[in-house]
Parts: sequence; structure tokens; C-alpha cells
Amino acid sequence: RARDYLHKTGRFIVIGGIVSPVHDSYGKQGLVSSRHRLIMCQLAVQNSDWIRVDPWECYQDTWQTTCSVLEHHRDLMKRVTGCILSNVNTPSMTPVIGQPQNETPQPIYQNNNVPAKPTAAKILGKVGESLSRICCVRPPVERFTFVDENANLGTVMRYEEIELRILLLCGSDLLESFCIPGLWNEADMEVIVGDFGIVVVPRDAADTDRIMNHSSILRKYKNNIMVVKDDINHPMSVVSSTKSRLALQHGDGHVVDYLSQPVIDYILKSQLYINASG
Repeated sequence: RARDYLHKTGRFIVIGGIVSPVHDSYGKQGLVSSRHRLIMCQLAVQNSDWIRVDPWECYQDTWQTTCSVLEHHRDLMKRVTGCILSNVNTPSMTPVIGQPQNETPQPIYQNNNVPAKPTAAKILGKVGESLSRICCVRPPVERFTFVDENANLGTVMRYEEIELRILLLCGSDLLESFCIPGLWNEADMEVIVGDFGIVVVPRDAADTDRIMNHSSILRKYKNNIMVVKDDINHPMSVVSSTKSRLALQHGDGHVVDYLSQPVIDYILKSQLYINASG
């Protein structure tokens, strides 16, 4: 849904997405092992040609903040591509060509027929306990190649007038959590909203303008927050990990509205979310 909306704005070309499940030590009640969550996420996106699951966050020694995960992906993309990564509202117009050397390209996603001149974007999402990020590529792009971030950094890549941007993709419930005093580190909030930016998918007809007006940082960087407003009745607007778990616990057949069948089959086989504690 977010990808479609960003395409409609004419400002972005979405070139890929990363789902990054949170570390086991995050501490949320009912959080199942990252081993299970990684598998469920992989099953959920197995037929997607633009979304993949990244295990880096799960494999760290301890929980990582949202800010540190975004910075990891930004720094890794810099090393892989040699491209400039910019703030949402201050795109660089400098043509960039990065050529790490000496091997045959191994692209994960490639498009040789990109229409002229919108900004291109890479989406990542908050799926249940997963966080998502969006990368954007800019401006006139005749050809672009996105390389898997876990690929050999020596892989040859050529980027012509490309600029990548990374944004956090989330539901309006996460946006609202920025307004809870003491929940988020304010310096991290400044970086997340000010340096990276956010794409918000409203849930249950949430009033995102009201939410943003309750936080000085959200008000300050309001132009860095893009709210997907194309269709408040879109079926994805009611999807949430909490509703999925409750549906599973209660044997509610509507769970098929939230989860794909391979994920449901894995949950049942592994006997996850059987009781109220997760």
C-alpha cells in the first residue's frame, strides 16, 4: 500500500524493501524467538520480488535502537554503492558514480526501463515486531541496480546519477508512541524524523495531524513525515500483529485476512501464540 502511494505521488520509484525483525532482548511480552519470527517473515515475503528479510538486527549481541538500525542500513548502503544518502527534504543534485571493483554484478533487484525522473525509493516495513526502512533513489535514473546488502562488498556496481534515501515505514500507532514522554530518546527522534524521515500508514482512521501536533519534534519535521492517505478503507489499514495474535488465540477464521497461509501453517505446526502470553 505504501509503495503504491509513493508511486502515485510521482516523487518516488520504490526499488525494494527490507523487513528487519527486532532482537529477542527487546523485552516485549509475548515476543517469540527471533528464530521463529525470521522464518515467519521469510514465508510472508517468499513470493515478493521486492521485499526481503534481513537478520542483522536479530543477530546482534543485544537489542538495537530504531535509530541504530537505520544508521546500519545507511552506512552499509554507502559502502556497497558509493552513493550519497540524503535527508528527505534536501536531495543532492550531484551525479554520483560508484564503482567498487573487480567482480561480476550480483544484483538482487534490477530495472533497466525506469521511466524518467521521479525519485526512486526502497521500502521497508514495520511488520508485527519488525521495523521497516525505505530507500529512495534520485533523480533522473536511466538504469539502476540494487545490490543485496549482505552481498560481497567487492561486487562491481555502477550507479549513474543515483541517490539513495532510507526512511522508516510504520503504522500510526508507532508515530503516536513518539508523543509518550520518556519513551523515545529525543536525540534519536531528531535523527529518525529529521535525518531519515518516516512514511506512515494510518490504522483505524487515526488522526495523524493531531498526533503530529502533540510532539514538538514531529511538528518541527512535519515535512519529513509522509502519510499514506490514498484510501482509508484499504484492507491493510486494519492489519496489526496484535489482531493477528488475538485471532489465532481465539480460533478466529479472520486470521486469514491478516496472515498468508504458509505463515498460519508454520504457526500451527510450531504451536506459537496458543495462549494469551504469546
